[in-house]
Parts: sequence; structure tokens; C-alpha cells
Amino acid sequence: MALVVDDNRINLDLIDFLLKEEGFQVIAVSRPEDALRVLDQFTPDLFVLDVQLPGMSGLDLLRTLRTRPDTGKSCAVIVTSYAMETDKQKAFAAGCDAYFTKPVDTRTFGAEVRLIFNRIVGRV
Repeated sequence: MALVVDDNRINLDLIDFLLKEEGFQVIAVSRPEDALRVLDQFTPDLFVLDVQLPGMSGLDLLRTLRTRPDTGKSCAVIVTSYAMETDKQKAFAAGCDAYFTKPVDTRTFGAEVRLIFNRIVGRV
């Protein structure tokens, strides 16, 4: 199961669609607090997080996820409009497994995430 967090509806719907095309079950939310509430009922194997979110950044959300025993080893992907090398370094320092800049390549994004997921989690 994948949890996607992006406050831009178009990006949220696009990533939701691309992941479903790769066979993921997806829960898509627009706010970090909604993502944390989802964790009360589900433990996603994959997180796809935007960096710039209202209230809590995607990197802060990722740091929180990495401290939890149920989500600490899940695959985490950052998708952001921040394209500077320092932004990428901050994302990896926060614990992401992959970093994509927006706009994502709709032809390859889903398959690339699937490959990363399989390498990190080892499950389909």
C-alpha cells in the first residue's frame, strides 16, 4: 500500500494514477496531519511525499515516519519542485530512498518507483 501526500490536487491525482497503473493500492491525502491519521488504520509500505506541505514539511513528515517502528523501514520517495543539489541532499539526510523533481516524467515515474520499492522493501 502506498500513501501519497501532496497539497496540489493535480499532482496528487497524477501520482495516484501512475502508482495505481503499477499495481499499488493508494491512499492519497493533501495534508501531513491526514497522513498521520491514516497510520492509525494502515501501515503503508511506500510513501510519496511532496516537500512543501501546509503545516509540516514533507521532510519533517519523513523524519517522523522514520522514527516510528511501523514505518521506519518503509520505502520513502520525495517528489518536489525543489531542484537544487542541496535540496536533494536534505531529502536524503531526512531519510528518503529516492528523489524526483516535478514535473515527473509520466512515462517512467511509476516504473521507477516500482523498481526502487522492490529494491528497498522487496515485496510486490
